[in-house]
Amino acid sequence: MASGRRHRSALARVVAQFAADVGPAYLDGRYLPLSEACVSPLDRGFLFGDAVYEVIPVYAGMAFRLEAHLRRLGRSLAQTRIPLPCSDSEWCRIVSGLIERAGGGDLTVYLQVTRGVAPRDHAFPDTTPTVFAMAGPMSQPSEKELRDGVAAVTRPDIRWRRCDIKANSLIGNVLLRQEAIENGAVEAILIREGFAVEGAATNLFIVSNGVIVTPPKGVDLLPGITRDVVLELLRRNELDHEERRIPEAELHTAGEVWITSSTKEVLAVTTLDGAPVGDGRPGSVWHTVRSLLREARGRHAASR
Repeated sequence: MASGRRHRSALARVVAQFAADVGPAYLDGRYLPLSEACVSPLDRGFLFGDAVYEVIPVYAGMAFRLEAHLRRLGRSLAQTRIPLPCSDSEWCRIVSGLIERAGGGDLTVYLQVTRGVAPRDHAFPDTTPTVFAMAGPMSQPSEKELRDGVAAVTRPDIRWRRCDIKANSLIGNVLLRQEAIENGAVEAILIREGFAVEGAATNLFIVSNGVIVTPPKGVDLLPGITRDVVLELLRRNELDHEERRIPEAELHTAGEVWITSSTKEVLAVTTLDGAPVGDGRPGSVWHTVRSLLREARGRHAASR
């Protein structure tokens, strides 16, 4: 009995500390501290991973590319046949409310929609989706990672066949990312049928013979918002680039390799499977693109 009380007390302290670090939450129509946000154990997001999500970067108190994130969320909901629980204007109010309660600044807002609460059965229930969101400090690459780049490993892509849907059922990604960490790397770059497709939690770019290359959109990879922003910047600044498949051999001979995401922005991979990429330092093209991306962020923050 005493050990059970000590366990519950310790768990309560962990939850309280996590909530303090992360910030405010939103659950089914109301804002509340994260430590008070509770869902039923019969929620299908908990039982099946029957849910979709979005991660939205916030700079200087302004959500970056919010419309694009909401379009992708709407697509994920449509592809999984989860009813749309909020209009775009309602999502905007929820996001703005979280940013305000978190105190603004640079943040990450996480949105999640599950199919709802129902007795456990694989078939779709007649129920209302669960809407959860939270905001907290943005985790960005360290100065060392930006200066020196990061290590990555290649791994066979063991995920399901609809990687274009931003679904919560991420066990394949979790296992692959953990393999990378256990091998001293930041990310696993995934190989499917002889081609590099993306990272476990990032999109992929390489520089091959002076041309920037990224795999085309399709069911094999997530249509990343940061990926799209980088492509816009490449077009606007007339930098040579292609959207095409990347053979595994070309990945290993590339002069530069980058990974992109909402939290990593654009990060140089300087070691791949234990071997240096190029000269083992972030390349000149990466420096150019990172500067362009930061300028775009600055213009966004200044537009409020």
